[in-house]
This record gives sequence, structure tokens and C-alpha cells, in this order.
Amino acid sequence: MNQDLNILNLVLHASFVVQVVMAGLLITSLISWAVIFGKLFGLKRVRGSNEEFEREFWSGRQLQELYADAAKVAPTDQQGAPMERIFASGMREFFKLREKRVTDGSALIDGSRRAMRASFQRELDAIESNLSFLASVGSVSPYVGLFGTVWGIMHAFTGLANLQQVTLATVAPGIAEALVATAIGLFAAIPAVVAYNRFARDIDRIAIQLETFIEEFSNILARNVGQPGATH
Repeated sequence: MNQDLNILNLVLHASFVVQVVMAGLLITSLISWAVIFGKLFGLKRVRGSNEEFEREFWSGRQLQELYADAAKVAPTDQQGAPMERIFASGMREFFKLREKRVTDGSALIDGSRRAMRASFQRELDAIESNLSFLASVGSVSPYVGLFGTVWGIMHAFTGLANLQQVTLATVAPGIAEALVATAIGLFAAIPAVVAYNRFARDIDRIAIQLETFIEEFSNILARNVGQPGATH
């Protein structure tokens, strides 16, 4: 009986529907782990690049010099720092408005801030990519596994209907096969939920950092209106 109830035999002897559920959950689990590792390294890179640019920004260099370096990075280049791209979008709008001979300081700052807010939203959308997938895996996988379990138990009891004598030895394999689906569902869901909560917290911190930079840079622009080459 112990040999019959090992995990591999349970999976191989499960009904077709339960096997499909198990296969789907295993594939989903593999994809979620790929997303988890990708997001883990991606957020680490974002934090590092933001911190590097922030040190450069507060080093006392002129805004035009910083903008010249930032402008070399393509807006779609995800290897650069989100903070650098937000800075570049603000400076770009600031210079465009000045070229249009907008002299009102409030209009210059408001236009630059709107451009930075739009860039901030794009950056945040990129940082949050695939996060909803982890949330879906964490919330749906247990129910999919439960469906496989219910179906497997129904199949097991249907197969026992024609037996005149039913013992624990005849019932246990079918029920055990069905319960494996729930176990695999939890195996897929638990890491996804833990990772989602961790990444959501990290992304909130990055968002606060970027919003703080937008406000600080707006204040710097307000002080330096009419002095495009000023340092900060």
C-alpha cells in the first residue's frame, strides 16, 4: 500500500481531469517562479540605478550637464534609472516651454511637473508589470487545486459504486490522488502570495522615492527659473 501511495504513482493513476489540473498548476508554478526571480533582480536593479543617479544629482553638477547625460539614454531603455528618465522628461518640457517664450515661472514649473508625473506613471506601470499575475496565481491556484480534488473524489467514489465490499485500502488511493491536486495548488499559491506582498511593499517605497524626487526637483527649478545653468 505504501508503494501504491507514493506521489509519482498517485499522479500517474489520477483521472485525466485531475492530471490536467495538476499539469496546469505545475506549469503556472514554474511561470510564477520565473516572474518572481525576474522581478527580484529587476527591482534590485531599479533601486541601484535610482540611488546612483540620486547621488549624481545631489553632487552639485549643473542641471544642463545632467540633462545632457540623461538625454543620451533612450526613454524606452529599461537599463537606465527611472529617476533619470523622470528628470529628463521634466527638463525636456522645461526647455520646450522656454523655447516657446513662456516666461511665467509658475507655467514653467507646472508644465515640467506634469511631464514628470506622466513619466512617473509610465515608470510605475513598467515596474509593476507581472505583479497582477502573481496576485492571480496566489488567489486562484488553491481553488483550481480544490476543483481537482473534488473531481478526483467524485471519480474515486464513482469507481467504488460497483464494489460489494469497500475498505479503507480501496478508498485511500483515490482520495489521496485527489488531495495531491490541492497540495500542488497550495505549492503554486503560497510563494506567489509571499512574493506579491514583498514586491508590492518594495514598489511602494520606490514610488515614494520617485514622488519625493519630483517635488524636490520642482522646487529646484522654481529657484532656478531664469538661470538654466545654475547648480543645485
